[in-house]
Amino acid sequence: MSKILIRGAKVLGGEPQDVLINGDLIEAVGQGLSDEGAEVIEAGGKVLLPGLVDLHTHLREPGREDSETVLTGTRAAASGGYTAVFAMANTFPVADTAGVVEQVWRLGREHGYCDVQPIGAVTVGLEGKKLAELGAMHESAAGVTVFSDDGKCVDDAVIMRRALEYVKAFGGVVAQHAQEPRLTEGAQMNEGIVSAELGLGGWPAVAEESIIARDVLLAEHVGSRVHICHLSTAGSVEIVRWAKSRGIDVTAEVTPHHLLLTDELVRTYNPVYKVNPPLRTERDVFALREALADGTIDIVATDHAPHPHEDKDCEWAAAAMGMVGLETALSVVQETMVDTGLLTWAGVAERMSVKPAEIGQAKGHGRPVSAGEPANLTLVDTAYRGSVDPAGFASRSRNTPYEGRELPGRVTHTWLRGKATLVDGKLT
Repeated sequence: MSKILIRGAKVLGGEPQDVLINGDLIEAVGQGLSDEGAEVIEAGGKVLLPGLVDLHTHLREPGREDSETVLTGTRAAASGGYTAVFAMANTFPVADTAGVVEQVWRLGREHGYCDVQPIGAVTVGLEGKKLAELGAMHESAAGVTVFSDDGKCVDDAVIMRRALEYVKAFGGVVAQHAQEPRLTEGAQMNEGIVSAELGLGGWPAVAEESIIARDVLLAEHVGSRVHICHLSTAGSVEIVRWAKSRGIDVTAEVTPHHLLLTDELVRTYNPVYKVNPPLRTERDVFALREALADGTIDIVATDHAPHPHEDKDCEWAAAAMGMVGLETALSVVQETMVDTGLLTWAGVAERMSVKPAEIGQAKGHGRPVSAGEPANLTLVDTAYRGSVDPAGFASRSRNTPYEGRELPGRVTHTWLRGKATLVDGKLT
């Protein structure tokens, strides 16, 4: 059993401590620990966090391996400090059966850069007409607990109600892509001043907010859990805040790009800024940051959405929606939440590890950095600041909105059950 001593790390941003890993577990945490027989990692000044957990990742395999594979996606995850990701169901074929989710789960186990937990589709083929095999996916080897038609909204209220009732039986959760389809037909960007000036079809905030309002009421009615994917508007924040005050079992996520970028960037017509839901206004951005800080929004999720070059390097109207995010997420959160004083590093751990692991029931992840716990850890050089260069990404795709942008923080090490997957910023 190998031993690793992480010396002088600021655990959750606190006072420097030593952390001794023995095999796949943390053996001890304290000051002045013996390094006898151990590989020593000098971590002075760096922050040690529990391994990050992403509840919303698109790995594209099976079917779109030109964009990403489980291997390349999990390498990107390890580079970004993640030890577990939840893979969305909009693959080809759709992950709507036990067979497909088991395939994704086994691919994750084979590659070993992070744990992969498949998310099952809510409806057959993501078509919104008939419930998928929710029970069979849960009972499969993959043990699916999160279900989503992400990329599409479960817009039929009856289907959504039935899904909430079904997953309640085994403690599952439905993760909703909140987008009223009739209100977003032909939409190209956020509906507002910029869309009017550019003459692009507008995507109104109410298209998101109306679905969230309906679904929190449905969750209350059936006594089930609902999770809101990539929440993006100030109005959505108020609805979730109201629902929580009423005792409704709702959780919500925000993406890093919605914490930083605004619809003003669309004036460039650069398709790298085309995303679903669209970039919103500065007012929305600040409302999202405040909601993440006060706990109204529970977690940060990347919505890592890789696309091949030809799907993004084209005219705006034809471009695919989505951005890669696994390798830049923590830096964006540091920029928008930590360096602004809205969150401590302990708060970051709560929102990027502890809570997403809890929502998705990711066993062994999101655990305290203490003796006896699984050694799923990430070490961050928070003093680092540098420009984003997608040429160095582990992801197969390069559609990042941050190319050339200076961001803080760099993950230097990641450990999955005591095994180093990233050392000095390089994958093992």
